[in-house]
Amino acid sequence: MFRGKASILAVLIALVAFAAPAALARDGIPLPKPRPAEAPSSEAARAADKPDADAPQTEAAKPESTPEAPPQPPPPTACRLALTPAIAIAPSLPDITGPGSCGGTDLVRLEAVVLPDGSRVPLTPAATLRCPMASALAAWVRADLAPLAASLATRLVALDNYDSYDCRGRNRVRGAKLSEHGRANAIDLRGFKLADGRMLSLTDRAAPLAVRERVRQSVCERFATVLGPASDGYHEEHIHLDLAERRGGYKMCQWAVWEALPAIAPLLPAERPAEAPPRQVAAGEDGAPGAAPAPPQPEAAGPDQAEDAARQQAEPPPPPAKGQKARSAKSKPADNKPAKPAPAIAPTPKRHDDRRP
Repeated sequence: MFRGKASILAVLIALVAFAAPAALARDGIPLPKPRPAEAPSSEAARAADKPDADAPQTEAAKPESTPEAPPQPPPPTACRLALTPAIAIAPSLPDITGPGSCGGTDLVRLEAVVLPDGSRVPLTPAATLRCPMASALAAWVRADLAPLAASLATRLVALDNYDSYDCRGRNRVRGAKLSEHGRANAIDLRGFKLADGRMLSLTDRAAPLAVRERVRQSVCERFATVLGPASDGYHEEHIHLDLAERRGGYKMCQWAVWEALPAIAPLLPAERPAEAPPRQVAAGEDGAPGAAPAPPQPEAAGPDQAEDAARQQAEPPPPPAKGQKARSAKSKPADNKPAKPAPAIAPTPKRHDDRRP
């Protein structure tokens, strides 16, 4: 029995000796802190560590994006560089795209043309045009229109702009081919104003004919298309100018410069006063009112009367009666007086005693 107790005691001593180093080792290793209650679950943490490739990333997971640089405008064209403030007041405009084929690039808003003396000729209203069209218009005003105004002992002060950029078909007809106005390549002008107060309309027949002729010649030399009165019925009150590109550089100039109307119009009969008596209307032969009587006509000669008149002219005069001397051509000298024309023989009624041959 004592031996059995000794064996049990030996086993207990061995267990204690074996567990002591393990307890000492456990006390030397630091353990993690307990997980807080507000922390996400372990599954959500693993999903955050390994996100799905197809799943959208949260704002916290997205990388910080660098701010994009603003788009830079395209470099200025040669036309834009040439159209300086010394020639025209024409700020640049952004490109227009659509609808359809409308729009254009290298656009400007032509507000005024600067003359060589520094004075400005505004367009009322300002015109939206492509730079080449604006440059051509400014050159025409500076080189042709301003000297024309100076020849009239005045100066140019304004241009009357009827239409510039407009996304539409030709002549505003639905379904027609796109107008050059839809490409910002055309302008319509009604006239120009002078410093003396005159407003010269390019299609007004009362405007000086020589002035309108000079304007027509100058624009037909500079622009590809010129349309005015007598062109197509749509330009009777303004002039259309554009720079349409055609095969072979073909130009179109259709503008009839009409002459002035007569100064004195034909007089019309005065209106019949209300107190005038009523008109007496003669009745015709058929009794219809308003028919005036026919004027009397000379009675036409019948065939027998015409035959008798011809016979009398052909027959010789009858012999003189007894006791009368026959006059001879030698008995009386001929005078220099012209012979009197024989009186016309009127037709006589038919006589039954005429001798027939």
